[in-house]
Amino acid sequence: MKIHEYQGKKLFADFGVNVPKSKVARSGEEAAAAYRELGGKIAVVKSQIHAGGRGKGTFREEPGQHGVQLVRSAEEAAQVATRMLGNTLVTIQTGPAGKVVNQVLVEAGCDIARELYLGIVLDRAAAMPVVMCSQEGGVEIEKVAAETPEKIYKEHFHPAWGIESFQVRKLCQQLGLTGKSVRAADKFMRALCKMFVTLDCSLMEINPLVITGDGDLIALDSKISFDSNAEFRHPDLAELRDLSEEDESELRASNAGLSYVNLDGNIGCLVNGAGLAMSTMDIIKLNGGEPANFLDVGGGANADQVTEAFSIILADTNVKAVLVNIFGGIMRCTTIAEAIVEAAKKVGFKVPLIVRLEGTEVEAGRKILESSDIRIISAMDLNDAAQKAVAAVA
Repeated sequence: MKIHEYQGKKLFADFGVNVPKSKVARSGEEAAAAYRELGGKIAVVKSQIHAGGRGKGTFREEPGQHGVQLVRSAEEAAQVATRMLGNTLVTIQTGPAGKVVNQVLVEAGCDIARELYLGIVLDRAAAMPVVMCSQEGGVEIEKVAAETPEKIYKEHFHPAWGIESFQVRKLCQQLGLTGKSVRAADKFMRALCKMFVTLDCSLMEINPLVITGDGDLIALDSKISFDSNAEFRHPDLAELRDLSEEDESELRASNAGLSYVNLDGNIGCLVNGAGLAMSTMDIIKLNGGEPANFLDVGGGANADQVTEAFSIILADTNVKAVLVNIFGGIMRCTTIAEAIVEAAKKVGFKVPLIVRLEGTEVEAGRKILESSDIRIISAMDLNDAAQKAVAAVA
């Protein structure tokens, strides 16, 4: 689960991490009032969407306007916020579709001496969280990682006791921090690591992390994602979820108890089992095709869930063929066959349907499909199915 910048900064403050003073606004009038309340000469109006690159991003309706802008008066704050609210912001992370801005964050200006990058993720290979820092703050960290990876410094820490002072000092030396900034960094990083573990975060990113003129550290940004598998431990975080920011198809699948991720290809996939789903996508690509989605109906899905899965796949206008790959175990092939027949009645198949069934009740499942009037391209193995799917969209 992702949250907005303003929500992340509220959590930062709760854990003792320095953040600028700010107010959320959902209208031009609220933005003007926020500017006055902050009491400074300069403020920043920041679009709130679940994507990075907002400073360089532009609005589809007003290409000259960026998602983060400086303002110097209450009137200007109102004007900028009005232009942002309700409009679609397109950034490097949103893709061409962009995201609609429903709220902005009006933030007090900050004394910036240096800009750094700081992130925390789970390193699955090491089975530990890792703090990542770089002097290249305020720029696309993906570009830094790809072109100059030596500029990213890392320290793993044990979740039971967090990052230790000697590790912070090592990072500070690599970042060129001295004096008061080192002491501030120790408190700052310890608080972040505690928050990362306590709230079961999967990603925490501050870009930029600001060093002020007097050597203090301030989180000028906040990007946080939580491990969805741990949501049951944090019912209080559920209220931070913004459904308007989530992919409609993925949300629909989640409500049906399905695992679904929307992709950019044109071959829809319906598979039971995450590993088999990954293998199916790999073999599609191996044969020169592009999968349109990851969809795992699981081992215990019923006919209604499978029918809903077909409806979600076929709602994607990019899908030019559907590949069903089922290995019957707990999920019986007859359940899939019956769901295919039911889905054909409800939503219809206007694109080629390639089906490969194997496992429990496979012969009975094949007979159900053969006795129906649905046009099906049958496949005997996975590679055969992938080849036929790629040929169908050629």
